[in-house]
Amino acid sequence: MKKLFFIIPIIFFLNVEELKVISYNIRYNNPNDGVNLWENRKSTITKFLIDENPDFAGLQEVTFSQLSFLTESLINYSFIGVGRDDGKTKGEYSPIFYNNKKYKVVSSKTFWLSSTPEKVSVGWDASMERICTYGLFENLSSKEKVWVFNTHFDHIGIKAREKSTDLILKKINEIKSMGNPIILTGDFNLNDNDSSIKKIQSQMKDVLLKINKSDTHYETYNGFKNMIESKRRIDYIFVNNIEIKKAKNIHLKTPYGGWASDHHPVLSILKL
Repeated sequence: MKKLFFIIPIIFFLNVEELKVISYNIRYNNPNDGVNLWENRKSTITKFLIDENPDFAGLQEVTFSQLSFLTESLINYSFIGVGRDDGKTKGEYSPIFYNNKKYKVVSSKTFWLSSTPEKVSVGWDASMERICTYGLFENLSSKEKVWVFNTHFDHIGIKAREKSTDLILKKINEIKSMGNPIILTGDFNLNDNDSSIKKIQSQMKDVLLKINKSDTHYETYNGFKNMIESKRRIDYIFVNNIEIKKAKNIHLKTPYGGWASDHHPVLSILKL
């Protein structure tokens, strides 16, 4: 009697890790904003972040009072970052909020967008201090590491934006050889046809590179106006060593019918 041997294929299911990343300029707490006061917008913004449950959220224009509210509201999140005016709590932050149930901070740092990045300073022709906060994060389960950078470029200084681009790319290139995924979020105050954005796109992947100006969700800046006079995409997510699954700009409104911020959030799903 012949014995029959069956070869049963064994399939190994790889644990493919996905990341959800948001970049969002939430508009600073300006007492002169009228109906667009932070008090009228904050619950919409926090609900959005809670509902989306991102792994990382790079926020811009965050003052200390706003930061305190966000940290109290986002119970599964911690943040890295400092105030740009003193390297502590004064001035706007460009914080990176991360899901502390999934990630821990391996290292973090903030540098100023200037010729003296290690100290509080105003760079080139910028109107004020500008910063970039970044960190290396480790997934608590998979032990995968990922770098996340978050920044806010000056809205006045042309040279400052050019030099800030070079400085951030230099920092990123210094750690690129480590092979970890790299994510860069921010309000760059630059349209996507600007040479500095083109320079970043030549070295990193723009998650919304193929978006068309005819798209109803093309712009990321609204100025709290219901009718967009000129379409401006100035908020971005760039990545290296990571696959882009999907991305979109989200037009978020409050229950009062106004925009949740003068910028729209950018959201991307990424795959390691």
